[in-house]
Amino acid sequence: MYKKMDYIKKDLFIKIAVIILTGMTGAVGLNFFLIPANVFSAGMTGIAQIIGAFFQQLVGISIDTGILIFLLNVPVFVLGFIKLGKSAMILSFANVIALSLFTTIVPVGEITDNVLMNAITGGVLLGLGGGFSLKYGFTTGGLDILSLLLSRTTGRTVGNYIMLMNGIIVVVAGFFFDWESALYTIITIFTMGTVVDMIHTSHQKMTAFITTQKSKELRDALYQSLVRGMTIIPARGGFSSKERDVLMVVLTRYELYALKQIVREVDPMAFTNIVATDSVIGRFLSEDEQKKVKKDSTKT
Repeated sequence: MYKKMDYIKKDLFIKIAVIILTGMTGAVGLNFFLIPANVFSAGMTGIAQIIGAFFQQLVGISIDTGILIFLLNVPVFVLGFIKLGKSAMILSFANVIALSLFTTIVPVGEITDNVLMNAITGGVLLGLGGGFSLKYGFTTGGLDILSLLLSRTTGRTVGNYIMLMNGIIVVVAGFFFDWESALYTIITIFTMGTVVDMIHTSHQKMTAFITTQKSKELRDALYQSLVRGMTIIPARGGFSSKERDVLMVVLTRYELYALKQIVREVDPMAFTNIVATDSVIGRFLSEDEQKKVKKDSTKT
């Protein structure tokens, strides 16, 4: 028999495993590929690399990149806790701690002296961490959170701020170190973005067709978590001839993980068919619009 507590434990176990795995892949990507090749990563990790390189070259002091990643992220997460709420930040902060810890533990070593291979492989390994983090509902911290906060303040898109900040990293890397490192940094950032999009893309639309005999319970559970409209289609089993409903829901790929967990919790016997959606015509709520609807519904 399906138990809710078993689902919660399994879900938490998966997320912890993802945090550990992405911390390890990120540390290997940094210490075995990017740092030895003097190529910089995107986001707060890249800033930590630049600061570490500054101290090494100008002062002669070597500061571990993992420690810098943690220190740079602390004020960002404090701001995130205040502005975005603790539920969105706890797992993201654990993710940053894992990356910082493994980057400190894993020794710096060189596998190849081919800078291009280092830039691509390091980008792939860091992109895996970012992609799986987003897929399971948390972030890699740093510039992701800053970009989200700036977006809500100014109305500009998160993507614009991420590109702007990563552009600054490239310019600083080129101006203070060498422009060849800056060009390879662009390759790393592009590779990271491509891998993240392969694993998780929030702009992709999906349509879920859920065949269930618990349509009311499942509908209510979905409405509590997802602010998405749905169509209920009466149906009858071809083999059993039993009456049932098909719930049709259009959602983003970002929301797909939550939908799967809800369906498994409410009706583990439901049959769910998920198909890619090319385009949506009509009103499709953005993330900010969804949060506004949730906030208004709690007041009424």
